[in-house]
Amino acid sequence: MIKAVQRNEDFEAMTDALVEALEDKKAQDVLVLDVRGRCDFADRFILASGRSDRQLKALAQSVSVVAHDYDLAAKIEGLGASEWLLVDLGDVIVHLFLPDVRDSFQLERLWSAPTGAAETR
Repeated sequence: MIKAVQRNEDFEAMTDALVEALEDKKAQDVLVLDVRGRCDFADRFILASGRSDRQLKALAQSVSVVAHDYDLAAKIEGLGASEWLLVDLGDVIVHLFLPDVRDSFQLERLWSAPTGAAETR
């Protein structure tokens, strides 16, 4: 039981560190979605926008540094197109978009619970 509480505290601390890292690199519209119970492969999505493909890569690198601090491997997908980068940290998946691509896919709408489980930070 204590281990679960510690894990939850670490999970929250890591989420906060990820959001802070994105904000430090000037990410726009950072949004944390709790997808537990609605998604089999993750507990939380973090969505953010960047102004250019170069900024998206910098954001992904910043997320990777935080992952390393928590002894997690960060798998980055989408570097070829650089319009939507996905950083897979296991229980947390970070989606980094150019604004037009984010508007097109509307993941916020797709994964938001009707009760408003989305949390803007």
